[in-house]
Amino acid sequence: MTIHGSLFQDFREKQTQDPFALQNKKLLRIDMRYGAVHAKTGSMVAYQGDVRFQNRGSGGMGKFLKSAMTGEGVRMMECTGSGELFVADEAAEVQVLYLENDMISVNGNNVLAFSASIQWDIHRIQARGGMMTGGLYNVSLRGTGYVAVTTKGDPVALDVASSPTFADAQAVVLWTAGVSMDVRVDTGGIGSMLRGGTGELLQMAFGGQGYVLVQPSENVVDGGHQSSGNRGGGGMLGGLLDG
Repeated sequence: MTIHGSLFQDFREKQTQDPFALQNKKLLRIDMRYGAVHAKTGSMVAYQGDVRFQNRGSGGMGKFLKSAMTGEGVRMMECTGSGELFVADEAAEVQVLYLENDMISVNGNNVLAFSASIQWDIHRIQARGGMMTGGLYNVSLRGTGYVAVTTKGDPVALDVASSPTFADAQAVVLWTAGVSMDVRVDTGGIGSMLRGGTGELLQMAFGGQGYVLVQPSENVVDGGHQSSGNRGGGGMLGGLLDG
């Protein structure tokens, strides 16, 4: 029997020497020859060669406790071996960055994979308006190496130095070092509130130098910068945004 059509030609594996490379917009190819990587637990969709996986959970007892207390964090597996590893997360778009002795603050739910040379931790966001929410938390990724994050749709990278920048907390994916964040309350006026409000009561306000990455969907439901404090009690920001 003969199979006709271009399926196996159009979607053949792309050959590249890059450690992290997009097979397509929603599938990341990782070349394991460059060393171990950490990937989101359950994100493996295929591999060729000899790749082994070890569940690292929340990254140690300290990070486990932070994750339990804040609701922020990411469950990772350590991937080692040789060959090619393909990872994805529910067909979300994949964005690849290379950090060179740098840092980003990212929503834990959007972390897909990163080089073993990258250090990560849960950190409290220093926001003046954060006092009203009970505390805001994010995942910091720091060092030199590759990072892959996911977005719902093609994102926009906003230069916060060019103009005052505001975003919905459920659309913010990450921001770079040098960017400051605060919480802004926008009531829209008494009349607007009496008519049910605008749905944009609490916003994230950014300043400083650098970029904030925003996705075209308000579906970030896990992670600390849009919920707060203890996940069980919920904070003001988390409660209002979940309502």
